[in-house]
Amino acid sequence: MDYVFDYLMFLAQAATVVVAIIVVASFIAGAKMRQQGGDRGFLTVTKLNDRLRNLRYVMEDVLLTPQEAKRRHKSEQKMRKAMDKESAAKAKKIAKEPSNEATETDNPGRVFVVRFEGDVAATDVDNFRREISAILTMAGTDDEVVICLESPGGMVHSYGLAASQMMRVRNQGIPLTAVVDKVAASGGYLMAAVANKIVAAPFAVVGSIGVVAQVPNVHRLLKKNDVDVEVLTAGKYKRTLTLLGENTEEGREKFQQELEDVHALFQEFVVDNRPEMDITAVATGEAWYGSRALELNLVDSLATSDEYLMAACENRDVFLVSWKQSTKPIDRLLGKAGAVLDKVDQLLEFTRRS
Repeated sequence: MDYVFDYLMFLAQAATVVVAIIVVASFIAGAKMRQQGGDRGFLTVTKLNDRLRNLRYVMEDVLLTPQEAKRRHKSEQKMRKAMDKESAAKAKKIAKEPSNEATETDNPGRVFVVRFEGDVAATDVDNFRREISAILTMAGTDDEVVICLESPGGMVHSYGLAASQMMRVRNQGIPLTAVVDKVAASGGYLMAAVANKIVAAPFAVVGSIGVVAQVPNVHRLLKKNDVDVEVLTAGKYKRTLTLLGENTEEGREKFQQELEDVHALFQEFVVDNRPEMDITAVATGEAWYGSRALELNLVDSLATSDEYLMAACENRDVFLVSWKQSTKPIDRLLGKAGAVLDKVDQLLEFTRRS
């Protein structure tokens, strides 16, 4: 078994050298990319009509006879060609008309869908802003933007930025809809309130128009163990409550005042976007399930995102727009190399025991 052990040791050393080379090469490649200002990601656009149709085709192939399925597919293709031909004729006619004449079409417009899944720091906002920017290069007032929103809330400034991205759509006069399947609370509802229309699943958690902050303090523990902590500030309220220093009543009052101010801003923002809401009844920090939220005007209708988008697919083209963040080459390669080294370690351990 000695020769097997020696071989595995050689393999481990070789793998280590390869990993070292990969690290250096990836560092150089990353530096070059940063110099060129390249984005580590790419945009994907998926037509949900096609995805839904493919699901139906699978069901038809199982539930219908081959002849019935073929006949149905052929009829659908003929109808689609006719619709495409009609659309092309309308576009050609509009192109020939003088630009100073208003034209009326029965074009239902397109639907652009973005999914936002929020954590405490709303880290998805970096992808979100790119997706919104991409949509705004093509969307018009006849189109609709649907945000499938899921978030329990988090940092004020992060969710404020995310809400501002949605406001860009509103400012362009493009209809904006927020759809909530599970939860849009606190900062999540701050975002949802921007939409012209909020749709929620019957048991989605909505609301929580409030502000919360928690600051642990270990000053007494440190004092008990004869540990002094000096907190030096320039500015009366540079630090109100601290983790290590002794908190004062004045500091607590100032901290509470700041929370109340943020809460007031939150309420003002919601009222500006949903003036029909009784803000005093819902700005208590409570959250409600979808059906109760509808009674309080927190949402406008009840439906799941699947239901809403399937209905849209019946007469409109629906596109899912998503920015995919590319994993750094070093992360991918190190992950693979780590897996190889783990297997080598397991083999070495097995050999030793044998």
